[in-house]
Formats: sequence, C-alpha cells, structure tokens
Amino acid sequence: MDGYRPRIADEMLRKKLSGKGAVLIQGPKWCGKTTTAEMAAKSVIYMDEPGKLRQNLMRADTDPESLLEGEKPRLIDEWQLAPKLWDVIRFSVDHARKFGLYILTGSAVPAETDDIKHTGTGRFSWLKMRPMSLFESGESNGTVSLKAMFEAEGAPVSGHSELKLKDVAFLICRGGWPMAVGLDEEIALMQAKDYYDAVVNEDISRVDGIKKDSGYVKRLMHSYARNQGSQASIGTIVSDLSGNEDPDPCSKTVSLYIRALKKIFVIEDMEAWNPNLRSKTAIRTSDTRYFVDSSIAAAALGIGPDDLTEDLETMGLLFETMAIRDLRIYADAIDADVYHYRDKSELECDAVIHKRNGTYGLIEIKLGGDRLIEEGCKSLRKLADKIDTTKMKAPSFLMILTAVGDCAYMRTDGIYVVPIGGLKN
Repeated sequence: MDGYRPRIADEMLRKKLSGKGAVLIQGPKWCGKTTTAEMAAKSVIYMDEPGKLRQNLMRADTDPESLLEGEKPRLIDEWQLAPKLWDVIRFSVDHARKFGLYILTGSAVPAETDDIKHTGTGRFSWLKMRPMSLFESGESNGTVSLKAMFEAEGAPVSGHSELKLKDVAFLICRGGWPMAVGLDEEIALMQAKDYYDAVVNEDISRVDGIKKDSGYVKRLMHSYARNQGSQASIGTIVSDLSGNEDPDPCSKTVSLYIRALKKIFVIEDMEAWNPNLRSKTAIRTSDTRYFVDSSIAAAALGIGPDDLTEDLETMGLLFETMAIRDLRIYADAIDADVYHYRDKSELECDAVIHKRNGTYGLIEIKLGGDRLIEEGCKSLRKLADKIDTTKMKAPSFLMILTAVGDCAYMRTDGIYVVPIGGLKN
C-alpha cells in the first residue's frame, strides 16, 4: 500500500492470527485499525460502506453466514453494527477448526444485546490499537528499546534524540493520528480538532443511542483534560463542572458520559499496581485519568503548541498522556501491561511496565532538566526500596522518560534516563 507506515500492531496481528480463529481489533476512530487489518486480509466487507449499509444489516439479520463468504482471512470492518455476527463467526471457527479465518474491527463497543450469546473465549483474540506512537510515526529514532531494557540486566544504554521542546509541544497537540503525520503543521493540528468535534457532536451519542448535550460533553472533556494523570474521582469532576457554572451536574450524568467515551475508546484510564511491600502501606486503587491520545486533551482545552511552551506545568501533564500512549503501545508488543502506583504517603510512580513473567520496570515521566530528573530518581529509589524482593522480583530497571534530552544514558545509581524521541518497543 503506497505511503503505508508499518505499525507495531501489524506483527502482533500476524501472530494472533496464527493461533486463533478470529481476531478482534478495537480502538478509536482514525487510529488505523482498518488499514492494519487490510494488510493481513485476503477479502473484506465494510459493514458501513455508503450505499450498502442497509443491505449489509439486512443480510446480517436474515443470512449472516453469507457475509462470511470470501477468501480467508476475511475482514469484517465495523462489525459492531451487526452484533449477531459475533456468534455466527464463533460457530464458524468452532466447526472449521482452523486458525486465521476472520479479522473484525470496531471503533465502539457494541451496545448490550441479546444477539451475543457467547464470550468467544478460545475462538477470538483481542488486539487494541491506539493512535501512532512516536516510533511508528517516525519522530522517535528507536535507538533505545524497552524490550532490551528488560533483558539488559543493568547494562548501560545508549541512544539519542533530536526532539526539542517545541517539537514535543507540537507532537502533543498533533497526536498520533495517521492522517496527520507528514502534513504541514497547521493542517496536521486540525485533524485532532476535527476528531474532537466529531466525538462531541456525533460519536458519543451514536454509541448507545442516547442523545448527549454537546455543550455538556465539551465541559466534561475540558475537566477530564485538566485532570490528566490524576486519580480524580467522579465527585471531583462534578465539582469542577459546578465551578464552571454547569447547570445541575450530577455523578450519574458524568458517569454515563464517561462510560460512553470509554466505549468509543476516547478515554483509556489506567489501573493501579499492587506490589508486595516490605511494610504495610495503603495503596490507592483509583484509576488514573487519561485520554487515549494527548491531542484530545489539547483540543478539549483549546490550546496549541505555543500555549504549551508558555505553560510548562500544563505541558508536563499532557506530555505524560502522550508518553503513556507510547508506553502502552510498546508494552503490548512485549506482552506487558502498564499500571500506575500511588500510596497513602503520596509516593507515586507514573508507569509500571509489568510483564506476564513477573518482571517489571518502574518509570517516572518528566519534561527534563536536572531538578525534575533528580526528583523522579528519588521517587523511583524510594519505591524500589519498599518492594519486598523475598515475595516478588526486584525491578528489572528504573527509568526517567523525558520529553527532551540529547542522549540516553545510565546514571551512576543505575537509573536510566531516556528521551522519548529515542524510545521504541
């Protein structure tokens, strides 16, 4: 495909197809799900194709098996428009007893329906896609590998980055939307704004068929953007809306709207990490608030790159959102999950990359500069010292992930300092 940029998900999809009958790719609109699926598929049906949507839905209702006819793997794009297909595909996989038969893509979780009778366990594999990481979009040169850090056993790292503060500010606001990569800056920034407008005016209401007030959605997303990287409660968000003279905000309405934003993959909060510690410490279990891409937060706040370079506190919060996006993408590729840590003493760790084999790395996310890096290192050492290594492994590495910095290096205390412009999976 001309102009196609390889995605980390491409190889993940290939592996999943080799071991399951069907793979479901989920993620926000415009993130590249269909393109990745098309690269692996040998036939395709677009459920929402203009002029054929009604026909496709009628076929799904009266003769769903006909939609599965075609060379395999067969792609069913936007499958959630016809939830009945789920059980038909599951049945087909059961009786074919083969791998790599179907690829499903969806930009929304289907509404609760009686059409889905089974979970798909053993027949389906799930693949989550997000907007592009900096390595995928070409802004990170990939000279430092997250996978290699798990395997390094304390060995030094070397790498470099050419990104300056103004470059990072632009990338935060542009986001990882494939259609924005490579465009002139002004046009590229418009893509995230257009995505935000589509969410506010259309997508959030379509997901569950409940009409949402666009003004309320804007105010809610503005509040969510202000709370990026925090464990803000629903009550805190309600109070924030009240402070903005919102008419009668309530927890029920806020929860309903947040649930809808999660169903269309606009919001992707982060779960808390629960390690074994040397002493009893109450660990905060609230999720950390994040949009799936930093550009959504920037659009919700109505700010651009110049605003961020003039307000480094806000830039730090939104940089964290972008960094978490990249870490999640890289972690998925090495069979790991990303968590956060915070306890009653307010000791925090921005990201814990935890692999299924029990190994993990602790990461603090900072804009850069000696003072912030030193603060991050102090937190990492304090958390590492709390971990009971008789009950779980010691961390494979401690890392400060920075927005700026010419090179990656290992400090004398063994902590890695890595600029995001040099990181890959």
